[in-house]
Amino acid sequence: MADDRVANEIIEDAVSGRRRGPAIAVLIPCLNEAVTVEAVVQDFRKSLPSATVYVYDNNSTDNTPLIAADAGAVVRHEPLQGKGNVVRRMFADIEADIYVLVDGDDTYDAASADTMVRLMAEEGFDLVNGARRSEDEGSFRRGHAFGNALLAGLVTRMFGRPAGDMLSGYKVFSRRFVKSFPVSSSGFEIETELTVHALDLEMPMTELVLPYRERPEGSESKLSTVGDGFRIVGTIVRLVRSERPLAFFTALAGLLAVIAVILAFPLALTFVHTHRVPRFPTAVLATGLMILAFLSMASGLILDTVTRGRREAKVLRYLAVPGPRCLDAGY
Repeated sequence: MADDRVANEIIEDAVSGRRRGPAIAVLIPCLNEAVTVEAVVQDFRKSLPSATVYVYDNNSTDNTPLIAADAGAVVRHEPLQGKGNVVRRMFADIEADIYVLVDGDDTYDAASADTMVRLMAEEGFDLVNGARRSEDEGSFRRGHAFGNALLAGLVTRMFGRPAGDMLSGYKVFSRRFVKSFPVSSSGFEIETELTVHALDLEMPMTELVLPYRERPEGSESKLSTVGDGFRIVGTIVRLVRSERPLAFFTALAGLLAVIAVILAFPLALTFVHTHRVPRFPTAVLATGLMILAFLSMASGLILDTVTRGRREAKVLRYLAVPGPRCLDAGY
């Protein structure tokens, strides 16, 4: 087994006194990627000879696990469906210094992995994102490109730093990124959550523009333009609510207050002239909306305090793990 081989090498190095470079793990979540997984595993083993390649199978109905194992990968299984669930299990189970996360669809450039890892080790980045560049129009769907741009623009405004190609499935992480990351997404929204984690903790991060190609013939995408579009909208709302609750609930309070004033204004004018309250149900509605506006504002203030405490806990966990520059870069 590959796990035993890696363990034996570590023991031999410890006995002989040889220095090892950073432990590198290549993480490949897979669902029915029998057509492409062999090439992906072999390409990354060639690009990063010292790395251990892990393939986490997510209930494939084809021969993905067998093909990956034959190609030299350590194969494990995650029964909970969804890429976010797979990434959660990967980050929890695997111990390494540098983690390379890549999709198993053979659309990303494995030869660039060495450059990304070296950049992280030498410059001390916690996240190196592989931005996709393609000359083939078939590689990107218009709906996905639009959603990516919309989401990246929102996150950039929220955090004041460029988010780049947030939905790229090719990223390199430091150990302190991985071990301080509380995964909450279950599906493809995990890509957004990964970037937001780095931005929220103000981690050193960078992005490299890398080649991106269309899926090989016979390989089918698991993404849905409409379904993922709704997920993107949901992710945008959830991001603003969880990471910027004061802004979110203040905006909601402002909207409710404006509606309440619009409804109440003609009633107030009538009351000034007649000393009577016409359309009593409307007056009750306007009063209720204004109460909700104040409650929303109070909720924002309370949740903002909770968010600050949660962020401080993540920062402390992040600082407790040595950074990439503390590693021996001789890999």
